[in-house]
Amino acid sequence: MLKNILKSSDCAACRICCVFDNYDIWESPVLDNELKDRVSKRFPELSFVKKGDGWLFRMTGSEDGLFYCPALDHSTGCILGEDKPFDCKIWPYRIMELGGKKVISIASICPTMYAKPLSELCEELDKNGLAEKIFAFAKTHPYIIKPYEKGYPILMVKDD
Repeated sequence: MLKNILKSSDCAACRICCVFDNYDIWESPVLDNELKDRVSKRFPELSFVKKGDGWLFRMTGSEDGLFYCPALDHSTGCILGEDKPFDCKIWPYRIMELGGKKVISIASICPTMYAKPLSELCEELDKNGLAEKIFAFAKTHPYIIKPYEKGYPILMVKDD
């Protein structure tokens, strides 16, 4: 979804979006029922935890104190292919709620995207209707909307 602005090679070299610590485990991607069922059939070794109307991957902590997405293969990357959760497809863009409004923000821990000018990140949201796709998905899947976290630059606001 972000191939115009984020190279696959940059993601493959980094993979920070697939690793969580105690402070950002709330960023875990949410799957809808249909995607969870499809992923479960393809990868029965993956397990899930119910969260509201969605599902989270069951993650366990490692010796280094981090939580690794169970769909991350450390040598080849994400095993899900086109079945990635929407959160993963748009990351490091985030859909959040602030003061009753939906906002699109950017996760500051993505070194490639955070190094880009905010104007370029906003422009990418307008290209090919990316912002509208994000807002539309959030409208039909409201459980993916995260509460706004201080420090996430807001790029776009949607009045409902």
